[in-house]
Amino acid sequence: MVRQEEEEEDIVCLDESFFINDNYQLTTFTFGSHVLQLFCLQSASTDFDLTGQLVWPGAMLLNDYLSKNAEMLQGCSMIELGSGVGITGMLCSRFCHQILLTDHNEEVLKILRRNIELNSSSENPSCCAALEAEKLEWGNSDQINRILHKYPGGFECHSFNFMTVACFSLVSSKLSSDTVNFQQSSVPLLFDTVQQLLHNRGRGHCKFILAYVSRAKMMDLMVIAEASQHGMLINEVAGTRSVVGNLEGVIFEITLC
Repeated sequence: MVRQEEEEEDIVCLDESFFINDNYQLTTFTFGSHVLQLFCLQSASTDFDLTGQLVWPGAMLLNDYLSKNAEMLQGCSMIELGSGVGITGMLCSRFCHQILLTDHNEEVLKILRRNIELNSSSENPSCCAALEAEKLEWGNSDQINRILHKYPGGFECHSFNFMTVACFSLVSSKLSSDTVNFQQSSVPLLFDTVQQLLHNRGRGHCKFILAYVSRAKMMDLMVIAEASQHGMLINEVAGTRSVVGNLEGVIFEITLC
């Protein structure tokens, strides 16, 4: 009985804030002639669900590609999936008409909104687009429908009727089995979400731009398979395959069949 009481006294309950690192630093990023400043972490959180607090190689790959192909974004309305700190949305705000940045994690949404405020100020003349943030869990039809109801025109191009752009960078944060399993389960939900967004505008009027950094062969195959199973064409953009850090990355353009 005494031993049981001693064991119970050894139990320590920690508030969830114990696991949250919010030591954000204002950091400068350069993509071509475009210079961005935003708050982010300099190293990964202990919780893989908070990987959106820093900028990962996939986002750097995506921004490098978009900065070199800015003409395709001119006048577009864009939704970004898994925005994290919002580095891709901030870059695209230089070219797009309207941008909706989304993330599923409340803690990440806090820093995302802080960066939107920083980059939407009257002192930042580079920002042309209206920047907004919404919570979006992939595969959550209620949240997707709420977004589409709030933006009844969908995410369309206004300068030329060519495409809606949804941007996302997919990269594992760690090589642990937990993270691989987490990412495996998230891929079908990602494509469920993309499918609904693309169908809202219709075939030929929208595309999904995916920056993918490879860490596991099974994930590579899964991304291709999920796109096909969801009735989409996935095409590698020529000339985009490159080494990001010590990993191989590539840009895909995904459209409805």
